[in-house]
This record gives sequence, C-alpha cells and structure tokens, in this order.
Amino acid sequence: MSARLVAVQVLTRVLGQGRSLSLLLPEFQEQVKSPVDRAFAWQLCFGVLRFLPRLEACALRHLRRPLKARDRDLHVILLLGLYQLIYSRIPNHAAVSETVALSRAVGKPWAKGLINAVLRGFLREKEKSLAAVDRDEAVAAAHPRWLFEMLRSDWPEEYQAILEANNQQPPMALRVNCRRVRRDVWLQQASTKGIEGKAARHTESGVILQQPCDVEVLPGFAKGEVSVQDSAAQLAAGLLDLKPGLRVLDACAAPGGKTAHIAERQPELARLVAVDIEQERLQRVKANLRRLGLDATLCLGDAAEPSSWWDGKLFDRILLDAPCSATGVIRRHPDIKMLRRADDISKIVVKQQQLLESMWSLLGPGGILLYATCSVLKRENVQQITEFIDKHPDARELPIEGEWGRGMSVGRQILPGEHQMDGFYYACLRKEP
Repeated sequence: MSARLVAVQVLTRVLGQGRSLSLLLPEFQEQVKSPVDRAFAWQLCFGVLRFLPRLEACALRHLRRPLKARDRDLHVILLLGLYQLIYSRIPNHAAVSETVALSRAVGKPWAKGLINAVLRGFLREKEKSLAAVDRDEAVAAAHPRWLFEMLRSDWPEEYQAILEANNQQPPMALRVNCRRVRRDVWLQQASTKGIEGKAARHTESGVILQQPCDVEVLPGFAKGEVSVQDSAAQLAAGLLDLKPGLRVLDACAAPGGKTAHIAERQPELARLVAVDIEQERLQRVKANLRRLGLDATLCLGDAAEPSSWWDGKLFDRILLDAPCSATGVIRRHPDIKMLRRADDISKIVVKQQQLLESMWSLLGPGGILLYATCSVLKRENVQQITEFIDKHPDARELPIEGEWGRGMSVGRQILPGEHQMDGFYYACLRKEP
C-alpha cells in the first residue's frame, strides 16, 4: 500500500469516526514496506491534522458544493493534496497527479475530474485563496475557534506563541535510566551509531535528539537504559521529594512513564502503586516496567472510587496526573484539535475535582500530592487548584522553584515549546495535620 493511500485510510477513520491517530497510524504503517514511505505516511497524517482548519477552509472555497458524508474519503484526498501544495516541497505537478490517482485507489474513479479541478483551481489562485481564508485569525492559526478564543483569553500576551508552537513538529525526547548508565555515556554511545542529541535543560536524565528515530535503534532501549518521555513529564518524579520507605501512588498512571521514573529515582520505596481505569492501558504500564526491569503494584480501577482497589493504608506521596484537555501536547497529537470540543472542558474539570477529593482522602498527614496536567487552560490548572485549596484548610501549597516555566498564583506552568518542552502544569500540595 502506498504512503498516500495509508494516509487516506487513517485520516478517513480519524475524521469520520473520531479514532486516535497515535493508535491507528502504527497499525496501518505496517502495510508500507519502505521506511521512507512509512515516514512519508506519518508526515502526511500529522500534517493534515496539524493544519486541518486552514486546509478545510481552502477546500470549501474551491468546491462548488460540499461533498456528501459517504464521500469522506474524497474529502480526505483533497486535504492531502492541498497539504502537499501548501506545506511540502513536492513539485506541484507530482502532488496533483498522485493525489488525483488516489480516487481510483479508493474505488471512485469518477472523482478524478473533481479532485483535479479543485487542486488546479487552488494553484491558479493560491496566494489569493490563502489571503482570503487567513482573514479569519483562527483559520490562519489552524485551530478550532473555541480553542483559539480560550487560549487568547487565558494567555493574551502569549497565545500567538502557543498557537505557533502547536503547529510545529516537536523534538524526540528521551529519559536515560541513570541507575544503569550515565547520560553523557549514553550520548556518546548514541553518537557512535549516528544518533546525535544533547542533554535536556532542567532535567537530570533527559535527552533531546536532533532527529527522531525508531526506538529499536536507540542504544540500550531493549535493556531498559532509555525510554521515550518529554522533558516536562520528567519533572514530576523530582517534585515528589522521594525518600526510602515511602508509600507512593501514581494515579491515572498509563502509559507508565512517570511510574517507571519514580522507580528509577528511588528503588527503596516501601511500595509503589500504579492505578489506571482501563485494562489495555494498564497492560502498557506493565510492558514498560518489564522492559525496564522495574516493579510496581498495578491496580485496575477508577482513582475517583478507590474502594475497589485501595488496601486502606494511607500514602506518603501521590502523583495525580489528571485527565485533561491535553492542550499542552497538541504538537505531538494534532488530532486533539478535532477530537476535543468546547463543552468537554467543563466535564473534564468536574472529573479533576472528583479525583482531587478522592486522592486527598488517601494522603497521610504530612504527605505530598503532586497535581499535574498536560493542559495550558487555566480552568484545569491554576483555577482548579486555587478552588481546591480554598475548600480544604489542611491543604498548603508548596511553592515550586525552578528556572523552567513560569510561576503562577498557585503552581507552575510550562507553555508548549518553552525549553523544548510540552505544555505542562504542576502544583504541589502538603497535607497539614
């Protein structure tokens, strides 16, 4: 199967069924033999979703009438063609001809004329068309209007930088297991294999690669010497103030990167418990721990309702990596732009409140709860924690000092792209007697 046809198959399911790109793409990429073609399929899928609102505005401008729902695959083909004409270095004639040919590949040869007419019509008026659609700021920024407005409201001085960062390809970030190999030694080993990288700022074990690569070629990956994890996510374990003999809970733990990092940093914990609500996701935690040679107690259950999995013993440290809008990781998961809706935010905030209440009841006196999200929306972050502290006299903020991110009235926020990190929020709370 060609890279372009794989992109059609994947994007049709993402846009039509609301499926996750990160789950679908690996499955379909196996049908492409060439590593170059697999990379091209990846580029097409991510590129179309990254710039979807702008591409759709261009398509609508050059279509006489919108395509019917049963022709979503043709709609995707048009988006692929427009993406190549606007954002790629592929010669225009090749982009048009290869895109037109996809109509036959999906069993609709009658659409060849339509696709050809739309793409060539766009080329004739390319500058005029782009100028017209870009008069809408949200379209020009390739973001859904509701998200554009929220970001502008929350971050009036920074929203344009956030929008730009969301549309950029992020670096591949790694976490070196410093109990097995020093970071500088691992970087030297990688360099001998032609994999160049540098130490990530503000982390003791992070690495930023110059170019992404398959994890299987990373030195020591199979032996658990290195894992894929963004630098911002690597901050969590250090903020927990881990010590030997503590009981630690990682709530909403999948896929297990933070659980593993906790175990790497402090192997002498009394107990490390990882909870997740989905069996399939919990299996990913198990697989990651197995590869790294680490141990944790895995529990299937809802962190908001601990009666089904909790043993009744209070924890000294709790990491609540709360479900969120994921608006801080759009650059890694551009399908978030179309999978999320404005009314999702209120539901997410309520779930976060439930989780905070539940986790607070499991925390022992003097214990620390670290609240984390990969969101940049203040309702989920600083406003959420401010309201929680106001309702709980025994909750005291532990200010987070650092040269990363920015201090908020409560907690600390990283915006997407800052220090080459994903967007993340952290707040540290101590439970007073």
